[in-house]
Amino acid sequence: MNPLALDFVSPLPPVRSGISDYSVDLLPHLAALADVRVCRLPDQPVSPDVESRWRPAALDRLGEGGRVPLYQMGNNHYHSAVREAAMRVPGVLTLHDVVLHHLLLDETIGHGDWKGYRERLEAEHGWIGDAVAWGAWWGMHAASAQFALPAHQTLLRRQRGVLVHSRFAAESVRDSIPEIAVAAVPMPIPLPRALAADAGASFRARHGIPAQAFVAGSFGFQTPIKRTEIAIAALAAPALRDVHLLIAGELAEVLDFDRWARAAGVADRVHVTGYLAAEDFEASIAAADVSLNLRYPSAGETSAALLRVLALGRPAIVSDYAQFAELPESIAVGVPLADPASEAQVLASAIADLRARPERLAEMGAAARLHVAREHDPARAAQAIRDACEEFSTLRPLGDASAVEWPMTSTLAPEGRGRLEVTGASAPWAAGERRELRVRLENLGPISFLAGDRGDGGVALRAELRDVNGVDRLEGSAWVALPRDLLPGESAEVTISIRRPPGGVTLRVEPHVLGRSGLPFFWTGDATWERAI
Repeated sequence: MNPLALDFVSPLPPVRSGISDYSVDLLPHLAALADVRVCRLPDQPVSPDVESRWRPAALDRLGEGGRVPLYQMGNNHYHSAVREAAMRVPGVLTLHDVVLHHLLLDETIGHGDWKGYRERLEAEHGWIGDAVAWGAWWGMHAASAQFALPAHQTLLRRQRGVLVHSRFAAESVRDSIPEIAVAAVPMPIPLPRALAADAGASFRARHGIPAQAFVAGSFGFQTPIKRTEIAIAALAAPALRDVHLLIAGELAEVLDFDRWARAAGVADRVHVTGYLAAEDFEASIAAADVSLNLRYPSAGETSAALLRVLALGRPAIVSDYAQFAELPESIAVGVPLADPASEAQVLASAIADLRARPERLAEMGAAARLHVAREHDPARAAQAIRDACEEFSTLRPLGDASAVEWPMTSTLAPEGRGRLEVTGASAPWAAGERRELRVRLENLGPISFLAGDRGDGGVALRAELRDVNGVDRLEGSAWVALPRDLLPGESAEVTISIRRPPGGVTLRVEPHVLGRSGLPFFWTGDATWERAI
């Protein structure tokens, strides 16, 4: 029987992409099981080592002689040529990020092509895609829409099958395209050598971290979705007064950890290294006692950086969410998503608990290394990928379909209608008196209001007490999350506790969509309650 013949299409070193590292880890093991030919992406460099080992072929030879393309697809501009090839020649596509909306933005609006963005997003998601695109035209780039609209429908339907690296990702793809062939396969992670005994101590000395301090580390490229500000806030907890936070990795420009650390009063215990070369990055992991990998929202990606940290014997504290919730409790502690103050409190408790139980920390570290060695062995991953490629190789692509009409919810829709009723605010209400206000929200429109604990796109009720100068005397502190999803025609009641300040004030209560600062949600007058008290 002839071996399975694959054309492997991916960014390759020296391209600074986790997927290029993934590819060189996988290729030797996959080539032992199939006839693998590596293809060169246009206008991307290839390192001399990769060039001499794999002799990449030109992309115009893709699929010749019945070879099955195996695409490695990510959510950044390094994968534009991968997408173009996969749209042209059907194959098996490894979807490293379930959401490809950010790549779409880069390929269109990133080059001034607003029309292309609107056309492609409408083709993917119908009228909701069109509505989101119009919002982008006016400068309203809501993160919730970018993660809720994956913009992958057309690409995936042109493939013979799809590979992902978690059950969560597989379920997400099936939710989008129920009839598609999809398989969850392990991510290949070569087991690194054990950490040198003195590597961590040396790194601490170079970066001013006390030798005996308990250190929590956040590793890899730092973006807002990694929620590192939650870790900074957690350091202010009394139980962590001498715990240090190590932030090792390149920072997105929008982040200002130094300012946040000063504001929290913990600047002397937060250490930000910026980008580190591979050897120093490994030493930074050795310098930490536990790793932090909080994340929200998720593009469905499996974190190779987290798996490499686990492989080095460092247990993790992760967001109890999406693919991260699949990690066993023996190697990772889950922290539920919540408002920042509550989440920081739970995180502080989790760090304090591990610090107080060094024997458990050591057991988790050993289990973490064993887990990666067993579940993410590159040979095991290559076998699963090879078997899936052979199974999918005879399938026909589903072909283009009409755009999916996504349900209307407060995550996606820019407007809705509602009615508020507030009881408990009647006179007389003495200065200094605290009252429990009952607030009833009724959904009068066609969209569903999502519960506040959904995070970005969920609904919360906000109360303000504005004085004659327009200053909110509550200082934005009175927020209550909608306790459950509210379908059209339904209503829910919450309680807001308020102490009345002295002087004349106006009480205002209104719903807000989390993550949509500055964007209107409810149509004028329908869902705002206001009264002078």
